[in-house]
Amino acid sequence: MTRRESQNPTTDLTVLFFAALHDRAGTRRVNVAVTDGMTVDDAVQAARKVAPRDPEPGSSIMLALNGEYVKGDRPVAAGDELALIPPVSGGSDAIKTEANWVFVTADELDPAPLTNYVTTGVDGAVVIFLGVTRDHNEGRRVLQLEYEAYQPMAENKIVEIIGEMRSKWELGKVAIAHRTGRVDIGETSMVVAVGAAHRRPAFEASLYFVDRLKEIVPIWKREFFEGGEVWIGETPGGGGQVDERM
Repeated sequence: MTRRESQNPTTDLTVLFFAALHDRAGTRRVNVAVTDGMTVDDAVQAARKVAPRDPEPGSSIMLALNGEYVKGDRPVAAGDELALIPPVSGGSDAIKTEANWVFVTADELDPAPLTNYVTTGVDGAVVIFLGVTRDHNEGRRVLQLEYEAYQPMAENKIVEIIGEMRSKWELGKVAIAHRTGRVDIGETSMVVAVGAAHRRPAFEASLYFVDRLKEIVPIWKREFFEGGEVWIGETPGGGGQVDERM
């Protein structure tokens, strides 16, 4: 991946904050001057100082340098883009090949095109999973959800998971779509469509994808409920959810 141009490409790198980190920092991005021997951890500390407010990332975040997960001791260089990735929760042909179709979009999701894509005369099983916004969670009345993604890393990680699925099961075509932005009650936030010769690999691969998405794909979910809002899966400093009362 090529490095991102920054405002000062000779000395700066860009640091991005997502989900609850964005809220706490009071900004989406900051520029940090690169010094000799600077590592990812050094850049994080510098970003915390120049942000309007300290985002207090804690120990549970993951770090992505130029779209790839890295450890804190990785060296950085001018022009790099560093993303602070909180724990993840769960309309265009973003990544479409003969066997895979993946996109993350703010548009409403229609399962029909993805179903048609994976339905062929070769495979005898097609499994479709829809993630739908429900009106309750943990005893709260949910009003709506809001999803945020780090693109194109999210799409690339989805393709990576599909590769893992194909290494475990014999699959045909696979299509994955995920929403960003506001998703109201009853609306679809995710479509997983998997084709296979037989039903068991299609079902098992679909379940595997949903579990893995929550582990490595940088997509976050904010739940709005009566009396407050919360980023689902946010665990600053190894604690629980961040409950931001309105």
